[in-house]
Amino acid sequence: MKMICIGRNYLAHVKELDNALPTEPMFFMKPDTALLPEGESFAYPEFSNEIHYETELVLRVCRTGHNISEDEAMTYVDAITVGIDFTARDLQNECKAKGHPWEKAKAFDGSAVIGKFKSIKDLKNVGDIAFGMKLNGEWAQQGHSRDMIFGFEKLLPHVSRFVTLKEGDFIFTGTPQGVGAVHPGDVLELFLDNEPVRQFEVK
Repeated sequence: MKMICIGRNYLAHVKELDNALPTEPMFFMKPDTALLPEGESFAYPEFSNEIHYETELVLRVCRTGHNISEDEAMTYVDAITVGIDFTARDLQNECKAKGHPWEKAKAFDGSAVIGKFKSIKDLKNVGDIAFGMKLNGEWAQQGHSRDMIFGFEKLLPHVSRFVTLKEGDFIFTGTPQGVGAVHPGDVLELFLDNEPVRQFEVK
């Protein structure tokens, strides 16, 4: 299992971090060791002083595909949930300034959280999925799939041109505006179409 993460896929988020607007989907990967097991808390890592949450829709790949067409893209996805791409923002900024890869800021243990998946068949409108995250009981991020720069039908063909997708892979599809810091003691709750899919604490 691998986790493919899309960066800069919401215009407002691109602007809030003062990044350049992408002309094609950009992606990076997290290893399976980055996945935070169900029921566990997120352990704040000792190597960073600025851990940020990035709330995202997550696709679950249901069959192997390479060079997937746009018309068939969603036949490779059987379920969707909401996840968190935790980022060590201080390390990421250092890496970007030096022109280095971001892996140590993005792929560390426990940096990927996913909620309970919901079948594609049970979603009213895949093109307009509402999602969000409450931090200590207050909305911190909210978004809609309709606001993506590159929709699902664009993401799978692009990624599969370079990397074969396999059953059980996860695709984090990008975060809307509103990213921010977490601290020990914080409680995060993830929502898909206003239904809670996971709650966990930062230790």
